[in-house]
Amino acid sequence: MARRCYSDAPITGDQATLDGNEAHHLLHVLRATPGMAVTLFDGSGQEFDAEVVACKRSTVELAILESRLVDRELPQPLVLGVALPKGDRQRWIVEKSVELGVTRIVPLVTERSEKQGGDKLGRYVIEASKQCGRNRLMEIAEPMRWSDWLTASDLLDEGTPTHRRWVAHPTGVRPTAAEFAQQLPTLLAIGPEGGLSDGEVEAATAAGWKAVGLGERILRIETAALGLAACLTIPQP
Repeated sequence: MARRCYSDAPITGDQATLDGNEAHHLLHVLRATPGMAVTLFDGSGQEFDAEVVACKRSTVELAILESRLVDRELPQPLVLGVALPKGDRQRWIVEKSVELGVTRIVPLVTERSEKQGGDKLGRYVIEASKQCGRNRLMEIAEPMRWSDWLTASDLLDEGTPTHRRWVAHPTGVRPTAAEFAQQLPTLLAIGPEGGLSDGEVEAATAAGWKAVGLGERILRIETAALGLAACLTIPQP
C-alpha cells in the first residue's frame, strides 16, 4: 500500500510539491527516492496516486498520475463539544475522533475545564487522517463557552434538518439501540474532569439538550466521548 501524505496546498494540476513536516517525513524517515509511490490527499475529498520525481533538501516533488473522489465520511455530521483534558489524553481524543469520523471538535470552556485549544491539534488531525484514510480533515473549532455552545445556531450546516443534542452525564438515560442507530445530525457534549456543574447541566436541559449515559460507572472524558461517538458511528449488526 502506498504511503499517504497530506498536501496543505490544493492539488489542481499534474504536479505537487510537499514541504514542511510531510517532506521531512518522506525524506528522512521513509528515505524517499524517485519512483516511490505515494497517495496524496489535500482535504478536498479526493485521493491522488502520485510518484516521487525529485527529492531536494527540504521539498519533495511528485507527479500526479490519477485522482479519484473517495468518500469515507459519515452519512450525517457529528459535532463533538468536549472540555479537552491536558497532555496525551487530549491527543488521544483527537486522533480517535478522526478515526471514528467525527466532523468537528469544539473545545468547551466550562467552570471546571482546563485551558482549551492548542497549536498541535491540527497536526494530530492530519496524522490520524493519514493513518485511517479520511480525505477530509476533521475541523478543530475555536474554544467556546458552555453557554454559547448550548444556544449556538451555526454548529451544523445551515438548513440541517431535525437533529439531536445530547450531553453526557452520569445520571443520564442510556440511549436505546434504535436511538443510536438513527442517522441524524448530532451535537454531543462531554464535560470536564470533575464533571459539569449542576447549573451547567440545568442550563443544558432547559435549552433542550438530552442527558445521556452509558451505564452505572463514572467515565473519564475520553471514555465518554469516544464510547458515545463509537455507538453513533459504528454500524450495528
